[in-house]
Amino acid sequence: MKDYDFAATPPETRYKLLIASVVPRPIALVTTLDSHHQPNAAPFSFFNVLSHDPAVVALGIERRADGRKKDTVANIDASGEFVVNLVDEAMAPGMVVCGADVEPGVDELALAGFHAAPSLLVRPPRIAEAPVALECRMLRDIRLGFDNKRAILLAEVLALRVRPDLVGERDRLDVAKMGLIGRLAGADYVRLSDVFSIPRVTPADLAERGSPA
Repeated sequence: MKDYDFAATPPETRYKLLIASVVPRPIALVTTLDSHHQPNAAPFSFFNVLSHDPAVVALGIERRADGRKKDTVANIDASGEFVVNLVDEAMAPGMVVCGADVEPGVDELALAGFHAAPSLLVRPPRIAEAPVALECRMLRDIRLGFDNKRAILLAEVLALRVRPDLVGERDRLDVAKMGLIGRLAGADYVRLSDVFSIPRVTPADLAERGSPA
């Protein structure tokens, strides 16, 4: 094994190692509203769901290179609300456009060719093209690093909205039809197109197998 002691590893190397080893990562295309009610959209792959009861998601967001807060953090600081739009393959080109480092006030949705649609319980809009949208309200804001350069945001999911054609019996979602993509490293992404199943192992299954030799 090649070892990396992170205390002696530069941050840029840690980043490179982590994003290439923790894969694939889900993509949160986050929509917020600024103080002028202008929508903002930005993608983040330091994202995941942490709990279902309560339903909690986490976002990790770093400051801009010049030290300013990213628009997403500034807007969430002000309103406490955001929407996580999950990204399918058809949305991928527009998602990359939303990741461009443009100045505050620029409408990334318009640049990307996306359309804003009303949310159910929060003020920021969802993206109409997204197959699934999670409407979120802030719970905890954890600032880390020198000068609080990274924000770890924990938020409660108030509502989940999903395209009707993706919902089957007993509220099971058709993951294959959803066509979500995952983030790898660099400019690489992955499709959810090679799925396999392994049944869970119960104590009874283990008993049938007997003790290991």
